[in-house]
Amino acid sequence: MFSILILTKDEENNLPECLRSVAWCDDVVVLDSHSTDATRDIAETQGARVFERAFDDFGAQRNHALDHIAFKHPWVFHLDADERFNDELRTECERVMVRDQHSAYFVPNRIIFLGRWIRHATQYPHPQVRFLKIGELRFAKAGHGQREDQAKRGVGHIHTAYDHFNFSKGIAEWVAKHNRYSDEEARESSALTTGPIPLRDLPRGGIARRRAMKRIHARLPGRWIAKFLYLYIAKRGFLDGYPGFAYCMLQAFYDFLITVKIREARRASR
Repeated sequence: MFSILILTKDEENNLPECLRSVAWCDDVVVLDSHSTDATRDIAETQGARVFERAFDDFGAQRNHALDHIAFKHPWVFHLDADERFNDELRTECERVMVRDQHSAYFVPNRIIFLGRWIRHATQYPHPQVRFLKIGELRFAKAGHGQREDQAKRGVGHIHTAYDHFNFSKGIAEWVAKHNRYSDEEARESSALTTGPIPLRDLPRGGIARRRAMKRIHARLPGRWIAKFLYLYIAKRGFLDGYPGFAYCMLQAFYDFLITVKIREARRASR
């Protein structure tokens, strides 16, 4: 058995289904960022332990939980309220936990949009570190999200995905949220335009290749157009039907916001 950590902020609509997907777990912990809706009541009613901390960034929030919450088990799976666990993933987590070969594991996610798994345009499996052993890994801030840091025994891979309903609050909420996210991404992208591109990482594949490609993408003129063409044509987003087309357009719009904010910041600094 392992513990589950769920980060929340006004998630009364998403949290019930998320908690139902981990009903088998005997240690579900919710770290809430002072929700103003029924999030806390829902969590406590369904048996979760609830803690509160004002949100600053995802990396700091996850590190705080690892440092200050007494989990029942040494292994913790980090889940968000708009994500759903499944039995196959539980089985694989238990298998790698028993082997105990790495400090943490990358886990893929299936993005569900307009009722469909967007398999191609989302660059599936696009894994993130979600399953880890307490005391053996830290998180570092990266853009609006986080990345793994200081893994004592390296990071392995889990191949079963969880489902991610990241448009569950509607398109308007997604646009508003990504407008905020684009502020931080613009700052990070500006930093990525300096220094050499690690070309030696391109043939390596995996996370190293993805991070090298991110540096290249940050320097592209018309990067938002390149983003759409990459997702819709190169990654075959057209195979995902209309939901895939809409998803690619939204991702291009997000990149457009980042591009405009980079230029805005440069003009202001002159």
